[in-house]
Amino acid sequence: MVKVRQDAWSHEDDLLLAETVLRHIREGSTQLNAFEEVGDKLNRTSAACGFRWNAEVRMKYDSAIDLAKRQRKEKKRAIAKQAQKPRNPVISLPPSYEEYIEPQEQSTLIIEEAAPTITMDMVIQYLHEIKKDYYASNQSKVSLESAHKENTLLREEISKLEKQLSQTETQLATIQEDYQAFIQIMDRARKMTVLDDHGTMKAPTFRMDKNGNLQQLAQGSN
Repeated sequence: MVKVRQDAWSHEDDLLLAETVLRHIREGSTQLNAFEEVGDKLNRTSAACGFRWNAEVRMKYDSAIDLAKRQRKEKKRAIAKQAQKPRNPVISLPPSYEEYIEPQEQSTLIIEEAAPTITMDMVIQYLHEIKKDYYASNQSKVSLESAHKENTLLREEISKLEKQLSQTETQLATIQEDYQAFIQIMDRARKMTVLDDHGTMKAPTFRMDKNGNLQQLAQGSN
């Protein structure tokens, strides 16, 4: 059976990370905000999310990232164009002269978001998380091995008790057979009791042959 590490990223986790980062790029937010949002949902640190994004996920979404950046630029251009639309306000001056004052164009600065770099602190924090999960997994393994050992001992004890029970049942059956044989011998002896010359009951004399059968001795013989 394949063991899955507790800190392993599933396909759904990677998909959530990618969708969140792309959404933040389109909306003009930062990737750090995306990492924090994913970290809250997956109960991970933003550093771990950033490490995962730059090490594994980002390379799979290059075209999607470019598209998200273009959409962000188009959105900013649309907003800037709307803000730059001339209003031609009329300012009333003294009666001697009036003039129209054109508003100055507002300059819009579009800053390309740089991809976050992996810092040493992010790597150290990520390794600490792996170490913590490793210890937790190792502790569970020790507990499982202890339970398995205890289960083996209990099975051996049960097998031993079952064997003793079988032996006891065999001994009991033998005793019952001996008891029945004894009852039969006593019954036969009772039926073979005879009267003597004076009319009194006299028990005959028996002896047992080598096969365990009783033989009645003739009266007066030794």
